[in-house]
Amino acid sequence: MIDPVRPMPPVLGFAAASGTGKTTLIRALLPLLKAHGLRIGVVKHTHHDVEMDRPGKDSYEIRRAGADQMLLGGRSRWTLVGELDGERDPELPELLARLALEELDLVLVEGFRHARFPKIELHRAAFDRPLLGLEDDSIIAVASDAAPATPRGIPLLDLDDPAAIARFVLARLFPDRIE
Repeated sequence: MIDPVRPMPPVLGFAAASGTGKTTLIRALLPLLKAHGLRIGVVKHTHHDVEMDRPGKDSYEIRRAGADQMLLGGRSRWTLVGELDGERDPELPELLARLALEELDLVLVEGFRHARFPKIELHRAAFDRPLLGLEDDSIIAVASDAAPATPRGIPLLDLDDPAAIARFVLARLFPDRIE
């Protein structure tokens, strides 16, 4: 249940074509942001079937037997696997509702580039693609390995400098956590 006193944590996305480096950037940003005391959740979109468990394991067999949700908990971690009808991809708000938002300060989202929420666009010159920010006003910055002309004067960040991107995120969302 979401605490009415504590608002939903900020949600920040990373949008780009496949292979641009979204996962690599998020992996680099996580320890940099956590060093400032942030509790961070991540939502990642995939076009592939998700299989977190393997045949023969109890949790897999229980889920395959018909459980709509299977929560596995242990000393070090827990995981929740839910079954969907396979008719459509879940929308971002549906997935955010599954998180324990009251325990998070920030949610990073990989994918969902067509959804309307603040996003940093990743752009690689070698891909020769137009900027998403040309048509998407929810892009708050562009992280690139080149210097494309960014629309509406949005900030241009160095894609190969995760520390600078982390500083941008902190300044924008958590200015009180900057040292």
